[in-house]
Amino acid sequence: MPYRPTENTRARAAAAREAVLLAALDQLAEGGYASASIAAVARRAGLATGSVYRHFRSKADLFAEVFRVAAQREVDVLAAVQGDTPEERLAGCVEAFVRRALAEPVRAYALIAEPVDPAVEAERLAFRRAYTDIFAAILCGRPLDVELAAAAIVGALAEAMVGPLARRDRDPTALVANLQSFVLSAVREPIRVA
Repeated sequence: MPYRPTENTRARAAAAREAVLLAALDQLAEGGYASASIAAVARRAGLATGSVYRHFRSKADLFAEVFRVAAQREVDVLAAVQGDTPEERLAGCVEAFVRRALAEPVRAYALIAEPVDPAVEAERLAFRRAYTDIFAAILCGRPLDVELAAAAIVGALAEAMVGPLARRDRDPTALVANLQSFVLSAVREPIRVA
């Protein structure tokens, strides 16, 4: 008779998979992708290294999933930003992005710019699209190329944060204010050239 998983074995497997994922997220926040070996994740999860491979086919698969989970949290935060005007929402999104990145600089750098496996890089590009969609929705109806402007905002925010994340020497309030000013000035009604 073939083995059939029971509800208990499925629940244990799901709990072990979740433990691996949470351990990998914690490892990422502590030391970035460079520190995130399967052995380190397994140790943090309280499992044998081989057990990780029961839940994820490879390190690339594990960290692509880790990236999806971590990045989706950030996307959800920006999507929930409220404001009475598009400018208020833009300013709120910039502030949320910057302050969350500065609160967890290692994780933010890993999500934004750390060199990664191609599978993780593919996820990074997909999530840049998700961020772009948020900004495009805010900018909808503006007399500009909304898709281009939204993509430029995402790229500018990510690039602008790389230095402060590495050095941790910028005043957060000034950084937020400067990036808000930059983004808001970038989406003002364009000057018409005759």
